[in-house]
Amino acid sequence: MDIKLLRAFVTLSKSGSYHLAAEKLCVTQPALTKQIQTLESLSGVTLFQRGRHGARLTVAGELLLPGASAVLDRYDLFCSEVSGIQKGKAGKLTMGFGISSFRLAPRHVAVFRSQFPDVQVSLNDMPSAEQFRQLTEGSLQIGFVRLPAPEHLKSKILAEEQLVLAVAQTANTETAAAAELLKMNQLLQLSRNRGEGLSAQTSSFLSGNNLAPRTVSAADDIQTLLALVAAGEGVALLPAGVIHILPAGVRLVALEGEHTAWQTGIAWNAQLNDPVRDNFLKIVAG
Repeated sequence: MDIKLLRAFVTLSKSGSYHLAAEKLCVTQPALTKQIQTLESLSGVTLFQRGRHGARLTVAGELLLPGASAVLDRYDLFCSEVSGIQKGKAGKLTMGFGISSFRLAPRHVAVFRSQFPDVQVSLNDMPSAEQFRQLTEGSLQIGFVRLPAPEHLKSKILAEEQLVLAVAQTANTETAAAAELLKMNQLLQLSRNRGEGLSAQTSSFLSGNNLAPRTVSAADDIQTLLALVAAGEGVALLPAGVIHILPAGVRLVALEGEHTAWQTGIAWNAQLNDPVRDNFLKIVAG
């Protein structure tokens, strides 16, 4: 059933006048009359009694009016929702981030929320490799990632991250150089499936600087690594962004040489049309 017929029915029932209803609907009275007649034919009942006092609802018309009004209200709400999504002012924005964007991502999200309060935002901690996979599949809209991104994704550089050495804050580590600390202690690393990019960066740094730790142990998350470092179980090569979650008893040692820096930024799947995502990108670019 054409939504225009329901709108004609509801509008005429509220105004009680074909003339006023036609003006409100921006149609001619004959056109309005035809719409009402079509609706009556489809419903199989007479909806209005037309007389000197205008158009009055019949008993059948009074029974059908609440349902017609509810359908119109839901239709208008749906159109409003569609418009909001088309303009990127409503909907949902799902994003990923890592330790390197621990402060960067929330700052941009806060600005976005202030400008688009009707958009539901979710921000999830996940490795860059997993973000790339979900961006490709379309289940993630924005990724704060280690760059470079795969060629089929668009990206923008936002910052440069540094590799640092996390060590226990004890007397015998205060004056030791990073290379010496790596030789003296067990190296604690993220498991490769949890931090593929960091694992590759660590390997490049160690081989590029001719360093070979005596033993290597893996953990599944950075918080566990830092706790092990604080307990004196070893040292860990981590992004400088861990300073924002650094526990007591751990300090960071700056590193020099090759393979100590990399670029971080955002990535997205430009093949997907997404106004909400594009509004976020404008904020980041601004």
